[in-house]
This record gives sequence, structure tokens and C-alpha cells, in this order.
Amino acid sequence: MDMKYAVEDIYRTEGVPQYTFVKPPNYNDILVDIRNPGKPVILEGQSGTGKTTTVKKIMENHLPTSGFEYLSARKASDVTKINSISEGKLSGKYVIDDFHRLSNDIQGKLADIIKIAAEEPEDAGLPKLVILGINKVGSELIQLVPDIAKRCGIHKILPASKDTIFELIALGEERLNIVISDKETIFTESKGDYWLTQLLCQTICLMNETIETLEEKRELSFRLEDLRRRVINRLESSYGDAVKEFCRGKRFRPTNDPYYRLLKCVSEQDSAIVDLKELADNFPEVSGSINNIKEKRLKVLLDTKPICERYFYYNSDTKNFAIEDPALFYYIKHLDWEALRKVCGFKNQEKQYDFDFALSFAGENRTLAKEITQRLISNDCSVFFDELFEANYLGATWSSTFAEIFKDKSKYVVCLLDVYHKEKIWPTFERECFVPRVKDGAVIPIYLDDTPFVGIPQDIVGIDLKGKDTTQDDTINEIIDKLIQRIS
Repeated sequence: MDMKYAVEDIYRTEGVPQYTFVKPPNYNDILVDIRNPGKPVILEGQSGTGKTTTVKKIMENHLPTSGFEYLSARKASDVTKINSISEGKLSGKYVIDDFHRLSNDIQGKLADIIKIAAEEPEDAGLPKLVILGINKVGSELIQLVPDIAKRCGIHKILPASKDTIFELIALGEERLNIVISDKETIFTESKGDYWLTQLLCQTICLMNETIETLEEKRELSFRLEDLRRRVINRLESSYGDAVKEFCRGKRFRPTNDPYYRLLKCVSEQDSAIVDLKELADNFPEVSGSINNIKEKRLKVLLDTKPICERYFYYNSDTKNFAIEDPALFYYIKHLDWEALRKVCGFKNQEKQYDFDFALSFAGENRTLAKEITQRLISNDCSVFFDELFEANYLGATWSSTFAEIFKDKSKYVVCLLDVYHKEKIWPTFERECFVPRVKDGAVIPIYLDDTPFVGIPQDIVGIDLKGKDTTQDDTINEIIDKLIQRIS
């Protein structure tokens, strides 16, 4: 062949494909809405499904002089400009990518602009917005502004058909002067994902020592097992550390594995975007782990570990968890999870507990109990504190729920003991549940006064706060340090 092409330029795994772009089935629907001057557009779909590529191809092929500016929520400088747009300080035409990573405040303001822009004439000076985000960004916007749906174009990049995937492969075959065997397997493996098809084809070329256009046409064959292993090995250097750090949580302990259990469960789903409430309801074996981290701990982990925040997304309001990179989702779907468990350093427990600690206290000590809870959570411990789990137990009776938690579902019971705990009905009920566990060393008393309790010997080693100011940081830090040492 006269023209030589590098394999990485043909089957592209980064950037917009120049030679192997194929239109998604709803390409024209998206084009018409973007072309409509007064119509806001929302384009959903996880990272890598072709949202950005499709929009850029529409701009390049159909609207080259339209004046759209591309902005990403991943860039601090762009976020500043997006914020100005949300405050009504800028007009013009904008593509806003990674919308889901914007703050709820900015999202809400942009949603209001979308609503107004759709109602006003196109010459009203309002910005024309094309918003790109992960799945459900459209439905989340609708929740923010309920009547927005009928006023804007909401699209999701549809997976490619078999014919479309075959077309993509053929475009690359032509320029590299090759024939890739068993295209059916590539389609089955990629499930119509454009990016993954590019990666698989590029890997097949490399496996067959094809790095550029061949002088003579050649058929490239492969075994699926070898292809998968080669792809996973290629992805290991990119994602191995991020997965390990996610699984180990904010503060590693050999028995602290709810993040590992969550990610393994996600890897077994068809979609890289899941509702954690639904996941907990549908998979009882991991519901305890999910419920323990979905309220606060998961967000704390992502906020404190940049390597995790880069690849995993979580909306603590909607409880939507997403693996934004399709390569990462493919990687975890084909991981050796038992090998990963050993690499992480987890130890199997004879019994799985829903909580590291359950707090028993009288209402007079709720402020102290809440502070202990917050600090334990910041140290990546799972804590049963009634306020955090009311939604999880709707429809259940507190008596049966408390009985299970204090008898069996918590590894340790931390009880704030004083005269109020002895006199109040609910603390007394809780005490009746956990006193039998005293003999097993599972009850950790915090003594607030000298009140004696039946079944709790006064010589049990606990935390003595008698006479101390429980609002002081030093006092609370003493509690947390001892509890962390115990759980570790």
C-alpha cells in the first residue's frame, strides 16, 4: 500500500478516532437537537461510550463555524467559566463535559438556565448548552427542575449494532491491510462499546506483530482467553493501584473490606453505573457492607484519596456509584478477585459483621454519641448510630432492628453508661440485648458516672470519663484512639 498508518492512529484508544469513527444509531437525532439554536441538549452515557466523540464529529462535519466552546468540569479554569455561565454572566454556545462532577449548586443553576432557555425565543441572549454526563444525569436534572424534560433534547449514546461494529473494524482493516478473524467474538466481548472495540482490535494487532500498515494483506487470528489476558495485563499498570487503594479504604485494616465487597459486586453487574440502594436491596450478602459506606464513608474515601476520586464517582444524594472509565470496568470484570484480596492484605473472618461498632446511649448523651460516630467514620469505621440508618429500616420495628444489631450484627458495642442509661426505656432494652456479650469481650463501656449496672461488672476495662468534660477534643480523641486500637 502507498500510505502507511500506525496501528494506534487507526484503532484509537485515546482521543477522537480519525479513521474508524462510526455513527451511533441515534446520531442524526442528536445532530438535529444540537443544531436547533434554542434547544438545550443533554447527552448521557458513561465515559468512553462516545459522547464527546459524537459531539465533536457533529461540530466538525456539520457545524464547523457554529462557535461552540468546549468546557470540562475536570479543569479548574473551565469550572470558573462554567460557574459564570450558571450565574447568567455569559451567553454564547457551550459544550459542558463531565457535568456530573460539578457541585449540586452549579448543576441546579444550569438546570434553571436550561429551563428558561427552552421557553424563551432564541434571540433572548441566553446560552445554548450541550451538557455531557454519566447515565442518569438527565433524570437527575429533571429531579432538580421537574418540567425540564419536554423542553430539551435528552439522549443517550446507543450501543453499536453488530453491523456498526463490523464497519468500525473494516475501516481499520482497510488502512492496515489486514483481516481480523472472528469479528463475532469481538462484538460479543465489547457488547457494542465503541472504545472497547478499538482496544480489542489494537491488542489483536499487537498480538500478531502488526504495528503499522502491512505490505501484503494478512489475516490476524486470536484466542479470546489470550486476548483478555493481554488486555488486562495492559490495563494493570493504569488501574491496579487505583483498585487496590479503593478496596483497602481510607484506613486499612485486615478485616475492613466493605469497599472490596462493593466493587466485586459492581463487577458482576451489566452496567458500570449502579444505584447503591437498589444494589443493597438486591444482593443481601453485601447489603451490610453497602449500607455501611453509602451514607458517608464512601464519599470520605473518594475525597481523601485522589487516585480513587479520579476513577470512581459517587453522588451521596442520589446514591449513584459509577466507574467512569469503560477500560476500568472491563478490567475489574475480568480480575482474579481472590488474588486481589490477598494483595490487599485482607483476612477472612469467621463471622461477617454489619458494623464495627454499635453505639448505645441515652438521649441526654446524643451529642457525645454523634461526635464519636463522626470521628469513627472519618477513621473509616462502620458505626451504627440510629440517625444515620433510619431510611434503611423504614417499615421495620426498632425493637427487632436494635435487638439484631446489639446482639449479633455489630462486632463491638460501645455503651455510654450513666444514670440516664439505667433509667431510660430504650437504653435498658439495648442493654438487655448486649449484656450477654460481655463475657466475649464485645462490650466496651464508657463510664460517665458511677452508676452500677446488672450484668456489667465494674471491673470491666473500659474508658473512664467520670469528671471529664466530654465536649473537649482531647477527651473525645482519647475515646477514638482507644476504639481504633481495639478494632485494629
